Amino acid sequence: MPADASGLDALLERVLGKPTAKGLATLGLATVGDLLRHYPRRYVEPGERTSIADLEVGAHVTVVAQVERATVRTMRARSGAILAVVVSDGVNSLDLSFFARHAGALRPHESRLVPGRLAQFSGTVSEYRGTLQLTHPDYEVIEDVEGLDEMPPTPIYPATAQMPSWKTARAVHAVLPALVDGLPEPVPVEVRARRGLMPLPEAIRTVHAPAKVADAYRARRTLRFEEALVLQTELARRRHAALVLSATPRPRPEGPSLVADLDARLPFDLTAGQVAVGEEIAADLARAHPMQRLLQGDVGSGKTLVALRAMLQVVDAGGQAVLLAPTEVLAQQHHRTLTALLGPLAEAGMLGDLGPDGAERATRVALLTGSLGAAATREALLDAASGRAGIVVGTHALLSERVQFADLGLVVVDEQHRFGVEQRDALRSRGDDVPHMLVMTATPIPRTVAMTVFGDLEVSTLTEVPAGRAGITSHVVWADRPAWVQRVWQVVHDHVAAGERVFVVCPRITGDDASSSDDADLLDDLAAQLGGAAPGGSAHGDSPQGAGGPTPPARRAVEDVVRELEAMPVLGGAAVGTLHGRMASEDRDRAMAAFLEGRTQILVATTVIEVGVDVPLATVMVILDADVFGISQLHQLRGRVGRGTLPGTCFLVTRAEEGSDAAERLTHLAGTTDGFELALLDLSVRREGDVLGASQSGGASSLRLLRVVKDADLIAEAREEATDLVAADPTLAEFPALAAAVEARLRDVETAFLDRG
Repeated sequence: MPADASGLDALLERVLGKPTAKGLATLGLATVGDLLRHYPRRYVEPGERTSIADLEVGAHVTVVAQVERATVRTMRARSGAILAVVVSDGVNSLDLSFFARHAGALRPHESRLVPGRLAQFSGTVSEYRGTLQLTHPDYEVIEDVEGLDEMPPTPIYPATAQMPSWKTARAVHAVLPALVDGLPEPVPVEVRARRGLMPLPEAIRTVHAPAKVADAYRARRTLRFEEALVLQTELARRRHAALVLSATPRPRPEGPSLVADLDARLPFDLTAGQVAVGEEIAADLARAHPMQRLLQGDVGSGKTLVALRAMLQVVDAGGQAVLLAPTEVLAQQHHRTLTALLGPLAEAGMLGDLGPDGAERATRVALLTGSLGAAATREALLDAASGRAGIVVGTHALLSERVQFADLGLVVVDEQHRFGVEQRDALRSRGDDVPHMLVMTATPIPRTVAMTVFGDLEVSTLTEVPAGRAGITSHVVWADRPAWVQRVWQVVHDHVAAGERVFVVCPRITGDDASSSDDADLLDDLAAQLGGAAPGGSAHGDSPQGAGGPTPPARRAVEDVVRELEAMPVLGGAAVGTLHGRMASEDRDRAMAAFLEGRTQILVATTVIEVGVDVPLATVMVILDADVFGISQLHQLRGRVGRGTLPGTCFLVTRAEEGSDAAERLTHLAGTTDGFELALLDLSVRREGDVLGASQSGGASSLRLLRVVKDADLIAEAREEATDLVAADPTLAEFPALAAAVEARLRDVETAFLDRG
């Protein structure tokens, strides 16, 4: 069978039959091409045993071990028989249990699993009376033990209960010979030669059937480079395409300006980083092609002020700017912040008119969200369409066709990962010229992640925190230590008594509904991510941990916690408020206003407060069930306190076992406030595709072998090659296989994964 597109696109059901295809479907594999690109996650050398000591309860594993004993007996507590098998890696043992209605049904297993025999066993690890075990594992006996030294390595594939590793291996080898030699080659021959890479057919064959483990890892490097080159080529094409787009230049005026007036009224000096990044953005805005820049900075680094100065430069030049926020809470917060920073500079009529209170130059900041009343909506729409508002702040309501602008010159997108590409492009396409684009993120992004995903954007980074910020101290609190928990609530009381504010964060809204997570939360995704490891599973298993594991304890819910705090004597009747994404907009507004004004001292909320909420008197945050949140998300949450001159304290309350991975992550978080260090830690425990933002397209990570931190040097090499290829041939007409691979990537992942600018 030739390896043309039809061969690779052939459905597995037609090629391998329904039973095998059904099992492979549990791995997300539907076509022959999917199967060929389903790579082994590790290799077992001939005779190598799996370390039983490293197995984790709940993990689905493939274990290579030797049978020590096997015994069939009748069960005492109920009818039926059990085959109890003990296998060993030479140091530790593992129990295997097989059940049947009568002993005779177990004899075939007993005859194969004789002492001394080596086999592969696949199943979910459980614990019974303190001993690890596999119940009814699939297994494959290794018959030729004497010839083990001459045998090739055994590939171990990501597996499910329905599809153990060796069944996947058989399926791969059934299609490999007929298809592999004719595979299209995306990497140009001169690039392969320059980088010392295998031809693709050789790499695919070797990764699935290596003669030596070293050969497999050389093949994997070739496949990682191919993956990086395809990704970087599309990013290079987008950078090239942006150069031919036109935009209205918005240079900073030589004389008096709104930017200068804002700087003069600030009660503090800009940090050196804010000045430097501001100059980069100012230069971009003055050019005749659209700015495409990512502005990243840690919590409290002053990104909003940098964005405001950019928006004012556009207003000074006669244009308008839009600030697009992912939630109404954040949009309202931005509107309050910008208005407060501008003061009388935000109280003008038409663009360029004289403002009140002596402001010679002024503009107006309009707010447009879906929950505004009819009269307020009409006024905001008129402000935007007439140009009376130089700055318009809003949510997805700004994307409506009825929202028109007089002269849209700049779009600022806050918290980019919360928006789909279609939403952002709806604004970007407004007007005759493409507006300039500034993407802000408060989630620190390691350099290689930025290069991989935001590779078509210039990146500016704020590393300093403005003077006057008192900082945050974090503590891990074990929920099973009552004295520690009681001390937390005593600290809450003391700060409330001093006139300060306290956030209490919960992962759920209600406790009686498993699907009651906040529509503004990412908790369901994060729980799934934290339940699994990198693509392909845990360090020792073959599928995400947690499959078949014990049911986790119920997570704390806002409604339950509010009742508990109101009845807690130590809090002395402090006023407790509620904030979550299911509340009506006007109720959320009232809740935030009460908290800001001190009518509510304690606010129990979901992660709707994760970004942007600014309450200067908020000094304490208590995060319940902290272990179910992602590291970067916890870092964003605790950034809501200590934003004024008073120091902040964050308590990370957890039911995780001390010494567990979850507990170690929280301890690491408590030990540093360096967001970039924490982002790297987050990458180690979350699927990289989710960190990169693949979740906005509704799918899991599309990265197969490429790892954006581990493969930094390789990605840089691919970026260099891709840039040269696109510069020489922007349409990739001379490289049809590479062009086809890029198009296939876009179909698979959606443009949203790549198109960040």
